[in-house]
Amino acid sequence: MDLNSASTVVLQVLTQATSQDTAVLKPAEEQLKQWETQPGFYSVLLNIFTNHSLDVNVRWLAVLYFKNGIDRYWRRVAPHALSEEEKTTLRAGLITNFNEPVNQIATQISVLIAKVARVDCPRQWPELIPTLVESVKVQDDLQQHRALLTFYHVTKTLSSKRLAADRKLFYDLTSSIYSFACSLWNHHTDTFLQQICAGNEAAAANSLERTLLSLKVLRKLTVHGFVEPHWNAEVMGFLHAVFERLKQFLECSRSIRPEHICRDRLEKTVILFTKVLLDFLDQHPFSFTALIQRSLEFSVSYVFTEAGEGIVFEQFIVQCMNLIKMIVKNYAYKPSKNIEDSSPETLEAHKIKTAFFTYPTLMEICRRLVTHYFLLTKEELTMWEEDPESFTVEETGGDSWKYSLRPCTEVLFIDIFHEYNQTLTPVLLEMVHSLQGSTNIEDTNAILIKDAVYNAVGLAAYELFDSVDFDQWFKNQLLAELQVSHDRYKPIRRRVIWLIGQWISVKFKSDLRPVLYEAIRNLLQDRDLVSCIHLQSILFFLNDCSPVDDFEFRTDQFLPYLESMFTLLFQLLQEVTQCDTKMHVLHVLSCVIERVNMQIRPYVGCLVQYLPLLWKQSEEHNMLRCAILTTLIHLVQGLGADSKNLYPFLLPVIQLSTDVSQPPHVYLLEDGLELWLVTLENSPCLTPELLRIFQNMSALLELSSENLKNCFKIINAYIFLASSEFLQMYAAGLCRSFCDLLKDITTEGQVQVLKVVENVLKVNPVLGPQMFQPLLPSVFRGIIDGERYPVVMSTYLGIMGRVLLQNTRFFSLLLSQMACELGQELDQILGNMIEMWVDRMDNITQPERRKLSALALLSLLPSLNSVIQDKFCGIINISVEGLHDVMTEDSETGTYKDCMLMSHFEEPKATDDEEPPTEQDKRKKMLALKDPVHTVSLQQFIYEKLKAQQELLGEQGFQALMETVDTEIVAQLQEFLQGF
Repeated sequence: MDLNSASTVVLQVLTQATSQDTAVLKPAEEQLKQWETQPGFYSVLLNIFTNHSLDVNVRWLAVLYFKNGIDRYWRRVAPHALSEEEKTTLRAGLITNFNEPVNQIATQISVLIAKVARVDCPRQWPELIPTLVESVKVQDDLQQHRALLTFYHVTKTLSSKRLAADRKLFYDLTSSIYSFACSLWNHHTDTFLQQICAGNEAAAANSLERTLLSLKVLRKLTVHGFVEPHWNAEVMGFLHAVFERLKQFLECSRSIRPEHICRDRLEKTVILFTKVLLDFLDQHPFSFTALIQRSLEFSVSYVFTEAGEGIVFEQFIVQCMNLIKMIVKNYAYKPSKNIEDSSPETLEAHKIKTAFFTYPTLMEICRRLVTHYFLLTKEELTMWEEDPESFTVEETGGDSWKYSLRPCTEVLFIDIFHEYNQTLTPVLLEMVHSLQGSTNIEDTNAILIKDAVYNAVGLAAYELFDSVDFDQWFKNQLLAELQVSHDRYKPIRRRVIWLIGQWISVKFKSDLRPVLYEAIRNLLQDRDLVSCIHLQSILFFLNDCSPVDDFEFRTDQFLPYLESMFTLLFQLLQEVTQCDTKMHVLHVLSCVIERVNMQIRPYVGCLVQYLPLLWKQSEEHNMLRCAILTTLIHLVQGLGADSKNLYPFLLPVIQLSTDVSQPPHVYLLEDGLELWLVTLENSPCLTPELLRIFQNMSALLELSSENLKNCFKIINAYIFLASSEFLQMYAAGLCRSFCDLLKDITTEGQVQVLKVVENVLKVNPVLGPQMFQPLLPSVFRGIIDGERYPVVMSTYLGIMGRVLLQNTRFFSLLLSQMACELGQELDQILGNMIEMWVDRMDNITQPERRKLSALALLSLLPSLNSVIQDKFCGIINISVEGLHDVMTEDSETGTYKDCMLMSHFEEPKATDDEEPPTEQDKRKKMLALKDPVHTVSLQQFIYEKLKAQQELLGEQGFQALMETVDTEIVAQLQEFLQGF
């Protein structure tokens, strides 16, 4: 592409590409895409975006196309890679001058220079860093700022490279420019402080911007540019200087008004100082040892004493608390139980921590956290009054502790209490004892203090296990506080129910649960009290009704309250308006349904009628729809076969949630597949609509995602539900999908595919082999080649066992096909298969498959075939092994019987601890009644086959055959066959 002739054309097309008219825009984008691989195109773009007289939008677009081109075509190995000559010209042009007047374009240019540097610096671009260093020294404000901005982005990019050779290059770069970077930062910092003191706001703002950029550079160099930074005096000098600069900036903030142009940037700089310390601690904990004392003194002073009053702001407090937390929790600072196994560095750090966290210091931190930072603020109380739902949503905002003050204070409290629980337990208990009895409802401060202390006791529940008799506290105090109905007491009611939720899996007697259910029901019934304020509290408790090992939920205790609780929660679901709160209520309802299972049936009518409306209303709220899917899963499980009445709503929901062509599937797919599965498991029969949904499966199998396991479960469920109709419609497509999957799938995935085939053969032994015929040769080859993965080999043998035992004609055809494909004799192929089967029998661990193998190989008898007679010893060995697996001795008669035999249908029964049997469980039971594994006595089958072989060969020939079997095996066989 000739630069002179092409510039005008490219400029014209770029101008068209900025148009709002799609008729103009689309052809322009297509043309630009075609030019992406043309030599000289990026040189033209460079000329355009560095021409400040052109339209800003055109220049912006030119920069973006240039940046995207670097990603695609800059590396030598890339298809249509740029020539080395053009790249040399481009590198030189990018750093010719740093005078871009538009901030956004300047940032993009800095980023694209950094992208080139990631690939080429320093080997192909040794002049980059020296050029930047010289450019940040110039007096021109604009050029200095743009060079510094680029310097930062280049440093940031190079510091992120992780290969050893790249790390070494960055260490070398850092050592060469660190002194300069420090002096640059100090210069701009001093200049800013002087200008702000002189009242020169505009100049101070410019200097502060340069201070921030130079500090960003230093942060990357300090954290990533040294292997052992504590040996470098300049590094440690800079880090100690950070504390002094922080103090200067914080004091400076006293005199800066909130509306001052420097205020926001000043706070960002303060936060950046703390990030330097946090990053350094994270990457170099032992190098940080020299800074532990000063960091703790600084943070505790500003956050937990009067020193910070009037100058600290929320995000700074959060950062300081994170710094304390990281020091307290750091594993590098924790000695081993055996002190002699600890490094000197660890012991030194631990010694500094121990010396700092004295009893007075810990007590003051604990008291300030609880009585100052845990207190509900005026703003929170106002939000509670004016919009209780929003207050609840705000309070449950997720994993935000790093960024929000309240969660951060709670996490710090938990970590410090865990580390120093012996010291702090008496302090917290003394605070609790001082609050015994009811609190004056007129004393708002006392109520807020009690709320804060109860919060602390809930957070420290596991640490206080041996120190608090929670059952007595509940009976003697907390229960009474739940019954105080005054509006001003609502913080305590909410906190008490939350507190119980914290302790219920730690220490709470089962006998007290009905009393608690009664208290919760009373809260729900009082419509003046039941607002979203209490929602989180109620949820927190009922969430623990989910099946967890350490929580003894007794259905019989809950049943007397089930109807009223469910009705009141459903009313709450209708009343709340925000998506998050509806999700929470749905989650509680799901927990209740899950716990009581079938006993929910009389009460779910109202919910079943409401969910379609809620689903429609939540079209733009995918997370709420996920909650609805979870509720439907538990509803279907609770309703069992009656869930068929939900199909008019349920099946379209499954259809949408599992259709990968629909955008919502990104959010709904996992829960949608789970719902699909439980619907099939509980379906009494196959409906045309349920069969039609399977059209979604082909695309799901192509995804090969983590949901593949559930997809196979769904396929199996269809097979058990109605194999004939299902396979008639979908077997061919499934077989093609499986053939594609097996080319590139994990061992676990391979087994899942093969188990589906095995189930097809089990359900339909006549037509099944024909439907999945394309898969069976690979199974046969896997057996005779000795598949190395035992679990795969076991499944291969299970499939072949089904074919051999239940479809002899098809097995003969398959044997002929394999002989033809492999160019071997039939008998040779058969012999190889039997030999490998016998040799790898130990790969089979499931008793059902082991018995199947014995039955399958015995089905080859009686036979005059010399190969089968040659393998007779192996067949008998497997048969005796099978007898050991399945035969149990009757202690009264001394005879043996096959424990796998099933003579009649008994509906599966569930104990109190188990879920009731699903329709699919019943179908599997019925299928077992037709399965040779469960209907044929292995003992009798062996006897009959041996007798037939004896009759075929005659007594002498049969005895000769038996002599090939080990005498011990023969003795065991005779013992099993006594009575025949």
